[in-house]
Amino acid sequence: MSFVSSYRLRVQRRRWLIRAVRKRRELKSVANRTRQIRRNDMLLFCTARNERVRLPYFLEYYRDLGVQHFLFVDNDSDDGTAAYLADQPDCSVWHTAKGYKRARFGMDWINWLLMRYGHGHWTLTVDPDEFFVYPFCDTRPIQALTDWLDASSIKSFAAMLLDMYPKGRIDAEPYIEGQNPLEIASWFDSGNYLIQKNARFGNLWIQGGPRMRVFFPEDPAKAPALNKIPLVKWDRRYAFVSSTHMLLPRGLNQVYDEWGGEKASGLLLHTKFLDTFSAKAKEELERKQHYAASVEYRAYADLMRDDPELWCKWSEKYINWRQLEILGLMSKGNWA
Repeated sequence: MSFVSSYRLRVQRRRWLIRAVRKRRELKSVANRTRQIRRNDMLLFCTARNERVRLPYFLEYYRDLGVQHFLFVDNDSDDGTAAYLADQPDCSVWHTAKGYKRARFGMDWINWLLMRYGHGHWTLTVDPDEFFVYPFCDTRPIQALTDWLDASSIKSFAAMLLDMYPKGRIDAEPYIEGQNPLEIASWFDSGNYLIQKNARFGNLWIQGGPRMRVFFPEDPAKAPALNKIPLVKWDRRYAFVSSTHMLLPRGLNQVYDEWGGEKASGLLLHTKFLDTFSAKAKEELERKQHYAASVEYRAYADLMRDDPELWCKWSEKYINWRQLEILGLMSKGNWA
């Protein structure tokens, strides 16, 4: 990368950090328990809106994984999300009624909280419908992974978004609060993924899976990006650029091996497609707070009227992380 290009990225990173500092004024503390955070605690950062029904299992899952403190931004929920989280002893919660889109789809708020509270910590940044899996996650807590990453001088860890879906109609089985969503959305596409390198930021750009296959078959370039870097040893000089798809400094995006080897990686099991999906898609389409004029949610709303099935004869049923490694969707690299 040329000196000029590198300088421009540094300027852009400073711009995002300044925006984050300014946007902190939009956050009102609901329950601030950050004084409880210890030096080596694993922290999770999340923006949520009307996700009350998902939260009990979400918190249980990540507590079992080894997360010790949760930092939430509630974007003006009206279903009791903020009150529920404020009652949790390991959660700190901020509320904002400001526009999600004008906060760079929530990343200005998250960048501020990461800058303020994440410095020096391993941090997970995920959505309420995303479940992080990594090699040996069934037997080793996340601290085993971060200890190995520290010993290997690795600061960031990739996890492709893997869309999960039920067999049959999406709304056929109701989701019950506290239930593992993978009991319903237990199928995924094991192939049909397109990968290219983003020359400017150095990250991989991945598209495919059921959303490209079903919702964007005629225009696959509009399909959502699936590449994410949710696990980062945070420094206050870092900034997410676009969701957790990429970061600055640019070197944090180089979570892959270009010389024939394999770096360790994980997956985010994405459980968007439950019976709550149709109402959620309609709400988000009306709010118009999502990327590219909500083109993704327009596609969802249009096709949901016909009750499409995401399952097909090539779908695979989820078993465990070892299955995902065999299929080449994640790798343990040289972590044994």
